[in-house]
Amino acid sequence: MSEPAPVTGPFPQESGILEFLKICDGFYPPDAVNASIGQQRAWYDALCACFDRHLPEGLVFRDEMLFVPIRRYRPATIRTGTVLLYLHGGGFVVGSLQSHHAICAEIADHVGAELVSVDYRLAPEHVWPAQTNDCFALLKQLAGQGRKIVVVGDSAGGNLAAGLALRARDENLSGVVGQVLIYPALGGDLVSGSYKEMEHAPGLTTSDVAYYRAILKAPADEPVAQPLLAMDFSGLPPAYITVAHFDPLRDDGRLYAERLRQAGVDVNFREEPQMVHAWLRARHMSDGAREGFRALCGAVTRLVTSDRAE
Repeated sequence: MSEPAPVTGPFPQESGILEFLKICDGFYPPDAVNASIGQQRAWYDALCACFDRHLPEGLVFRDEMLFVPIRRYRPATIRTGTVLLYLHGGGFVVGSLQSHHAICAEIADHVGAELVSVDYRLAPEHVWPAQTNDCFALLKQLAGQGRKIVVVGDSAGGNLAAGLALRARDENLSGVVGQVLIYPALGGDLVSGSYKEMEHAPGLTTSDVAYYRAILKAPADEPVAQPLLAMDFSGLPPAYITVAHFDPLRDDGRLYAERLRQAGVDVNFREEPQMVHAWLRARHMSDGAREGFRALCGAVTRLVTSDRAE
């Protein structure tokens, strides 16, 4: 596993990520979780729209209604038959097909793969296991079509992606050839390690993580909901896990990577030394985020072109 570069000071120093945080605070206040659900979603939608970008040339997408709404992306050049299943972040409370539209389009284009984004049901209207069940139903459909799949998710979506990999293994569902977890929430203890060190980190605090867990109402002892609690990590698909140094969720990803490695799973771990939670949105304004996004797309490309994906 790669080691993070040295970091000085309690907060990031990179000018690009500091500008990103300033913009985010202008749209989505640090105490947003104290607002109504409707207000949180309105703030988040406005924030996401602020970071929208033109889609890659030649890429097309279309919306469909299956078990839940989905959006399919096809870049101009398809280099693999493996499909990417993208699960968006947002604490299980906010986020949609549109919130991660440009992110999904750019990943699909960089990798040269079809990507399917899932508009799974949100809390508090729909508590656990609605989210994992929505995503797993689609995963089963793709696998039933004979597709190879790499599951990809950021934050809450990283939690869902890890949970899907566990469910697929335990239910003998073939086809999942990789898992990509981007600053994932995996069920850490909330009181030690990065949860303590980065308790008041910019962009996401430990109390925010506790809020999202409480509103989801997932069982505290369920490994699909809290993947770090799994008793057996063997037989899981190869993984790429990327975390931000200035993020209370940092050690969730680091610990998960280590447990996968100990179980003999091929895992590539990367810590972004100057990044904060949700740095994907800063990929066009921060050098660190730009490099992290390049590394992410490279890792996904390697997973879709691996022997398992052939």
